[in-house]
This record gives sequence, structure tokens and C-alpha cells, in this order.
Amino acid sequence: MKNFVFLTSKDNKYLKYAAKLQKSASTRENDKMFVLEGFRIISDAYENNITFDCVFSSETYYAKYEDKVQRFFENSKNCFVVVDFLFEKICETTNPQGILAIANMPENAEIINKNGRYLALDNLSDPSNLGAISRTAEALGVSGIIITKNSCDPYSPKSLRASMGTLLRIPLFICDDIISVIKENNLRSFACVVDRGAQSITDISFTDGDVIIIGNEANGISEIVKELSDRKITIPMKGRAESLNAAQAAAIAAFELTK
Repeated sequence: MKNFVFLTSKDNKYLKYAAKLQKSASTRENDKMFVLEGFRIISDAYENNITFDCVFSSETYYAKYEDKVQRFFENSKNCFVVVDFLFEKICETTNPQGILAIANMPENAEIINKNGRYLALDNLSDPSNLGAISRTAEALGVSGIIITKNSCDPYSPKSLRASMGTLLRIPLFICDDIISVIKENNLRSFACVVDRGAQSITDISFTDGDVIIIGNEANGISEIVKELSDRKITIPMKGRAESLNAAQAAAIAAFELTK
């Protein structure tokens, strides 16, 4: 059994750091660390070989689930049991389960398989959409997600909660420039646009090495990415609908890409 430190002071530096990581994207990016809340998502991280810098358990949770907590303590540099009222202060969720971890950010996936099929996200801004897209992508067998650095943070609490852990499992390729990544890996790119003049997505026979690009919720794909893509495709819509939510568009794109 691994020893732990019992925390009772709100001035503890580890508690303050956990709270800061929850709120600060720049701290997460600079320190390459992020926060996980709840047994299920911490288990996902543990099973995907993500290591922990700190694991915090509330006093009540530890008394009830000591064996579960000790499993995570064994994978952590620092181990803490925290009085309940202080534990709640470092959590983002309304009703925290009683277990929280500061995890080391996994390395950016570097190998793009020419035999894979990918979604690319250009300046996506809503973490809930990112989480939903990752869940759909994993469910349909998409090989990975290419995402620009100016998109929402995949390691933010909102993104991770919306993804139900899939952002810790599906390969992520975080980059400055989608087109450069696509060209360097000899992939074929399809910009998904709202344009009746573009080719219908249902008429494309997608193959290995193809990438469908989804754009920003309000502004779509940036002009430069759109112009440098190999082809422009659109999702045909009936009735008076003019556009789809980014997560909905990505779900249809992922289905067509992998069917």
C-alpha cells in the first residue's frame, strides 16, 4: 500500500495548482498537465498508460473505496487524501465523485497511417462539440483526429467530460497547419463546406488516406484551408435548413468516410 499525505489546509500548493489547471489553458499547455475528475475517466487514463503527477481522494471516498484509490496512487508521483470540503473546492463538477487526478499530457501522436481515415478540425471552438466528435469518431472507427492549435483545448475539463474519455483513447494530431500535415503525409483532403456547388458527400467513394475537414461553428473552414484542400464536398440538405452543427456535420462525415 502506497503512503499518502492528508491535506487539511486550503493553502496547500498542490490544491492550488489543481484549481489553476482546471481554469487555465495556458498553464495546461505550458506544463503539459491536465485534470481528470471521476473514477471512469481516471480509469480510462490509467488503462491508456497516462501517468499521474498527483491523485487526490476525498476523505469520504477513500474510506469507502480505498482499494480503487490505491490502484491510482500506485501510478502517481504524489498521493493525497483531502478533507471533503476542500476537495470540493478544486472540482469543476457540481457533485464530485471524490477522486481527481493531475495527469501528464500524452505525447502528440506523430505517426499518421496512410492506410487510415481521419477527421480534421479547423479552429473548432466549442469543447462540447469536440467531445461529441471524438465519441462519434471512435465509435465509427476513424483512425484519428487532426486538430489545429487554435481550436478549443482537448484537455480542458469541458472537452474531456463531453468526450466520455474518448479524447484519451483516439489518436490526436495537434498541429499549426492542417494542410501541411495532410500534404506531408500524402493524404487526400476534402473540405466540408456549405456550398450547393460542391460535390455531395454521398457521391464520394472514400478510401484509405482520406481526410475530411470540418470547420469552425460560426465561420466554417478558413479560406486558406478551403482553397488548398484537394476537393470541396457538402452535405446535401432538404427543407429550409441552411447548415448543421459542427458535431452533427462531423458525425455524417465520419459515417460516409468509414462506411
